Amino acid sequence: MRVALHEQFGDPTEVLHGGEAPTPQPGADEVRVRTVLAPIHNHDLWTVRGQYGYKPTLPAIGGSEGTGVIDALGEGVTGLQVGQRVSAASVHGTWAEYFIAPAKMVIPMPDSIDDNTAAQLIAMPLSALMLLEFLQVKPGQWIVQNAANGAVGKALAMLAKARGVHCLNLVRRDDGVAEMEALGIENTISTASGDWAKQVRARVGDGVVAAAVDSVGGTASGELMKLLSENGTLVSFGSMTGEPMQIGSGDVIFKQATVKGFWGSKVSQAMAPEDKRRLVGELLTLAAKGGLSLPVDGVHGLDQVAEAAKASLQAGRNGKVLLKP
Repeated sequence: MRVALHEQFGDPTEVLHGGEAPTPQPGADEVRVRTVLAPIHNHDLWTVRGQYGYKPTLPAIGGSEGTGVIDALGEGVTGLQVGQRVSAASVHGTWAEYFIAPAKMVIPMPDSIDDNTAAQLIAMPLSALMLLEFLQVKPGQWIVQNAANGAVGKALAMLAKARGVHCLNLVRRDDGVAEMEALGIENTISTASGDWAKQVRARVGDGVVAAAVDSVGGTASGELMKLLSENGTLVSFGSMTGEPMQIGSGDVIFKQATVKGFWGSKVSQAMAPEDKRRLVGELLTLAAKGGLSLPVDGVHGLDQVAEAAKASLQAGRNGKVLLKP
């Protein structure tokens, strides 16, 4: 089968290329999916660099999420059938014509959800929904997040709104505000403005900022901490800068603040099956009703994976970059 792979860890735009690999066979309790579309996530690129929490054996086929059609069932699989349209995340090797997924990890996709949405519906939106539950924010309270125009940030803003939680979205470019508004996402402020923190406080007013989500690191972490209300929680979701979090000890002490890390993979593994089904059902319902917009910036072939990785790393893109076998 045709695949997108790398034989060494390094710059994704340099080490990724198209190639071939044996078509995988599903084992017990597994299914094989014929890939229709697979997204390029930031964590996929960190994996290619060899700097993520999971380090694959080389040579490695990239990708961790995809949508497609089941074309083979492993021994013991029930409740699924060949020809069924499904999506899966937290798997490996989706940048290929076929990938293997545990049967319990695949989610049937209704016809009301298009392929572009189905391909990216689970990993980032489900992480955002798990994050929203993790934060334990009540309706009417506020969340502040940076890097808000990323995939998780956009999903978090939409999902929070659906639950009656206010979300203040920080972006680094002025044109990012219009990008968010085009998706119906309100309360977006550009940190390129010198008085952005003052704008945030004016927008929130007397509201409670119960949680802040940091996807940047460095000094941005401390900036979010300053915006938290008393007993608020700062969650480290990622580090775009690659720098350690810089947080003022006074803010932590006098606000009695809590700092936590969030890794969707670990949270998902620890989550009770009934809770995961509930969250997935919430996602599917919202997406089917058009309440979850997941735009696509471009679609590339597997042989164009280096070009696709470069496009995914570009600032200001308007959506997710997808691969199509």
